Amino acid sequence: MRDAISQEQIDFYQENGFIIIEDFLSPEELEEWRRCVDEAVEQREGRKLADAGERWRDTGDTYYSNVFIQRINLWTDHEGMRKLMFDERIGRMATLLAGADGMRIWHDQALIKPPWGNPTAWHLDVPYWSFTSRQAISLWVALDDSTRDNGCLYFLPGTHKTATFDNVSIGQNQGGLIRVYPQWAKVESVAAPMRAGSCSFHNGLCAHGAAANMTPGWRRAMTCAYMPDGSTFNGQQNILPPDMFERLQVGDLLDEDAQNPLLWRRD
Repeated sequence: MRDAISQEQIDFYQENGFIIIEDFLSPEELEEWRRCVDEAVEQREGRKLADAGERWRDTGDTYYSNVFIQRINLWTDHEGMRKLMFDERIGRMATLLAGADGMRIWHDQALIKPPWGNPTAWHLDVPYWSFTSRQAISLWVALDDSTRDNGCLYFLPGTHKTATFDNVSIGQNQGGLIRVYPQWAKVESVAAPMRAGSCSFHNGLCAHGAAANMTPGWRRAMTCAYMPDGSTFNGQQNILPPDMFERLQVGDLLDEDAQNPLLWRRD
């Protein structure tokens, strides 16, 4: 794993809100990530979360279900995924890039764009989640070559600096987020094609999306969202278990390792 982080990379990330790391995984590591993700997705049998209600099950041929196949928190019910997601080297990378004190897993998710899949509209990540932070960060690992033809990521560089926590859903209006942030209308987007085994990190307030899949092949990616250690509950439900959500009060520390494992912390 290419896990060294330089000051130059930290500076680039802080300025632009994202960074691409080519050949993040070795060929052997890539095959292991592919194997574990494929197994974990298959055993879910259509359930986005392992132990959730029907609202978390794929609902058929809708626009959103053709944006990507989404499977969340695979670490909770697949031992191989747990080993991959609990790698403290990745936690260290995320912490250093974000300038945080430490990182916990918020949730992992496989994002698999199907053949002829719909584009992923411009959006922000953090406003969906149950904590509020300008240091939240996500990892996105290409398990297949991610190209302009099959749905690579795009970023609007620097938008993490001026983003508030207003957002839009991932719907059919590709540019809906620009109506919320009209000051971004003239920002030039940056395409992020990646070879399989490469990755990106992006700030949870950096606007990003993905192109449509214009090919008959699948585009697999494995991602993980990280919550800075010390984050608190903001009152919003996302992927928290119902019993946990009901007992949390706004301002409570989100530090339960069973739900949000701590990966790495500066000592």
